[in-house]
Amino acid sequence: MRFLETLRTGWDAIRSHRMRSALTMLGILIGIAAVILTVGLGLGSQQQVSAQIRSLGSNLLIVTPGSSTNSSGVRGGFGSASTLTAADATALASPVVAPDISGVAPVKQTSLALTANGTSWTTSVVGTSAAWAHVRSRTVESGRFLSDTDVADSAAVTVLGSETATELFGSTDVVGQTVTVNSVDLTVVGVLASAGSDSSTNLDDQAVVPLSTAADRLIGGTNRQSVSTIYLQAASSDQLSAAYQEAEALLRQLHGIAASGTADFNIASQESLLDTATSVSKILTTLLTGIAALSLLVGGIGVMNIMLVSVTERTREIGLRKALGAPPGAIRSQFLVEATVLGLGGGLLGAALGIAGAAALPKLIDTTIVVSPIAVGGAIAIAMAIGIGFGVYPATRAARLAPIDALRSE
Repeated sequence: MRFLETLRTGWDAIRSHRMRSALTMLGILIGIAAVILTVGLGLGSQQQVSAQIRSLGSNLLIVTPGSSTNSSGVRGGFGSASTLTAADATALASPVVAPDISGVAPVKQTSLALTANGTSWTTSVVGTSAAWAHVRSRTVESGRFLSDTDVADSAAVTVLGSETATELFGSTDVVGQTVTVNSVDLTVVGVLASAGSDSSTNLDDQAVVPLSTAADRLIGGTNRQSVSTIYLQAASSDQLSAAYQEAEALLRQLHGIAASGTADFNIASQESLLDTATSVSKILTTLLTGIAALSLLVGGIGVMNIMLVSVTERTREIGLRKALGAPPGAIRSQFLVEATVLGLGGGLLGAALGIAGAAALPKLIDTTIVVSPIAVGGAIAIAMAIGIGFGVYPATRAARLAPIDALRSE
């Protein structure tokens, strides 16, 4: 009964100063909402980055050429040389030499203008093999994808991305239509299903053609056997490391590079890209959460300030209660209850505001905010801890007042 009486007395004290109590909770409310939204933005960005990297394909390894050096001795960056060839891709596809690699898709890519019905559109032309769709986890919305026969015969066919088809024809119902690239008429045999964008490329804005067609009829050049990228798919996520080692060993052997020598190619695993992006996102989330948590400190100071004011205003009340036999613990408990209620109220309202903001903001800023139950529960617990922590000193000060001094105060 004593605890219920203490709770009722503390609640009555808060209700008697509604405006002051509301302003005190406001500081905690803002801090809790900021922490929930900041953590949600961090988790949302991690999911977006993960989805973008996963859109490249599952269990993926990306092989790119090494750097080139011009006549002046200036070295280009990775990918500037022409050290990878279609023969490398054929060798990597051997189940005997590389048993942990289940799919290989060489790519020869450049930007070219496509023309159809008097409309011109510049897009990325991707020359590749029939395995590209499986390795890159892409599907067709209509029609079909490239076949091995198309590659073998240098067929004048193409599979368009959904955005490319819309820009050229105004719709994605374009199977059987003709587009012209470098004076070569290509028949559209399929349209890719939408896949969005990765970190640098609009995956819906491209034209996929047979590798042989790109090399011999569209891009040409002196080194027609070179490719810009080779995508490798490991048989499973557990075999990704083994596939990496097999690819590296085979390419070193094919290129005549000693184990200790500098490779003229680079292999990036999907997991390494994901780990790097996630690590950066976590650091930024931690930094922003720390900044948002400063407002909780300000809110806690506000609680302490209001409780000290309350102790000063109610000195005579405290003295009267102590004179009537109230022990110091009862006085301390009453003020701690008031501080806890202020902290809990601010925490609950802040959590509600944070959840509401997480639902509304994505519609305004085009981003993903993930509400973490752990973050919400932790934020409410922190709000209560702030109320108790910053209420201890005012409560202790009230409990230590001597009855005679308290009754004598004006």
